[in-house]
Amino acid sequence: MTIEFAHPPVPRRALVAGGAGFLGSHLCDALLAQGCEVICLDSFVTGDAANVAPLANHPGFTLVEADVREPVRIEGPLDRIYNLACAASPRHYQADPLHTMMTCVHGAVHLLELAEAKGARFLQASTSEVYGDPEQHPQAESYLGHVNCTGPRACYDEGKRAAETICFDLARQGRADVRVARIFNTYGPRMRRDDGRIVSNLVVQALAGRPLTVHGDGTQTRSFCFVADLVAGLQALMEADPAPTTPVNLGNPEEYTILALAEIVRRLTGSGSDLAFHPLPTDDPRRRRPDIGQARQLLGWAPSTPLEAGLAATIEHFRLAAPAPRPRAVP
Repeated sequence: MTIEFAHPPVPRRALVAGGAGFLGSHLCDALLAQGCEVICLDSFVTGDAANVAPLANHPGFTLVEADVREPVRIEGPLDRIYNLACAASPRHYQADPLHTMMTCVHGAVHLLELAEAKGARFLQASTSEVYGDPEQHPQAESYLGHVNCTGPRACYDEGKRAAETICFDLARQGRADVRVARIFNTYGPRMRRDDGRIVSNLVVQALAGRPLTVHGDGTQTRSFCFVADLVAGLQALMEADPAPTTPVNLGNPEEYTILALAEIVRRLTGSGSDLAFHPLPTDDPRRRRPDIGQARQLLGWAPSTPLEAGLAATIEHFRLAAPAPRPRAVP
């Protein structure tokens, strides 16, 4: 049976799985600011209660503590479902690789089943990691990737690839209205101090006066997208009509070496920290830069925040961040 999808021009009620995480909490903020009722679902394995504590008394916000590896039950209608539920940092997703894989696969299945039952649009947060250590540069959505399917990063890389497969299989069957975002390196306020990715590592180390960790020789590259720009891209993709029939890259096409990033962080923090070089992690990509031609054409989207402006906001967050009380979750 093919479902007929009828969606209001402005979302009325949205579920954000992984909504207490770095990216998910910013998305919750944006949806609430647009008048949407938001249900934030999080297992708090890597999500941070402080990220959503300011929303605890918002009349349109509900927090549900649950794990997407189990079937998800939400009472009432839903117009939109965003699946952001999975640790995105190698440090965290490698800590329990089976948990990571099952979060990607079972999470996608359970949330897609919910979308099918509710007739809701569904957006899957995928990742640039599906390209692995790419042999094509920049990476376009048509590139099939270069992934080590048995390496230490595979639990995340292959988990996200499987989630994409499930999404498009159900879309082809007419069972779900899906969009898939391949997210490139994102940074900004609310990153965890122990996130383990390069921006938070360098900023925390610089503010503490510790040596800045650089893996390899620092000539490997990344492209850094500020979180507000990325959230705008996710919303634009969710509201695209008709839905794109392929994944869409979301990221900043400006490319920086890790050494260049470290120098900018040192300058913006006023740090005198030295650089500390460490071995390159297994399967760490050498170059990464998105081709965002599809996002520009289909969504009219491109990032607008300069790296130094975004880093300044991130640095200020880490200077001021303090623990917040955990809001009460709905059982």
